[in-house]
Amino acid sequence: MTAADDVGSAPQSQTLDRGIRVLEHLATLGTPQPIGEIAAALGLHRSIAYRLLRTLEDHRLVERDPAGHYRLGLGLAGLARGVRADLQSAALPQLTALVAELGMTAFLVVRAGDETVTVASVEPYDTAAHVVYRPGTRHPVGRGAPGIALLMTEPPSSDDRAELARARRDGWASSHGEVIPGMRSIAAPVLGPDGGARAGLAVVFVDDGADVERIGRAVADAAGRVAAGMR
Repeated sequence: MTAADDVGSAPQSQTLDRGIRVLEHLATLGTPQPIGEIAAALGLHRSIAYRLLRTLEDHRLVERDPAGHYRLGLGLAGLARGVRADLQSAALPQLTALVAELGMTAFLVVRAGDETVTVASVEPYDTAAHVVYRPGTRHPVGRGAPGIALLMTEPPSSDDRAELARARRDGWASSHGEVIPGMRSIAAPVLGPDGGARAGLAVVFVDDGADVERIGRAVADAAGRVAAGMR
């Protein structure tokens, strides 16, 4: 048996897997959660969930609010800075510009296997209400405009959704209620040197009759500027 075979057959760490699932759960919900609900959602005994959360808290990966509920901690921000830092550096000015132009939450996604993962987001600060979309949020690729945008540069297939075919034609993707009920997202791919999608730029907002065409063009233009800034 080679060293590579030995690594490939080694069992995963159950404790580490559970800790990561806790972080993913909190990132997906985006709001502080009591320990009992975290344990129930992940199928863990309350005492196990408590030990995991205390360990994550020691490393500042989670924190407790005044009510004793858990949310993601500031320690994650330090870890996230090293994730595709060049991509984030190029994208953040364009995310900020989209927020200023559209008054909507803007975010950057990348593909991780069969999932779409948010790695950076910018929220408006001068609106009465806006959608919160935290880094670490993930959902299946192909669901929602951000996932569709990541598939736009792949060769067409007879199995493609109508939304994907439309996105290829328009240059940007749109979806309604596929990730967050009642919310519309619009996204466009950030192209790499090979023409593939290295990331996606997106906005999310309440679907209240906004000019989708104008928003789509703005997002696609911003994605193009991110790609140009990385060449």
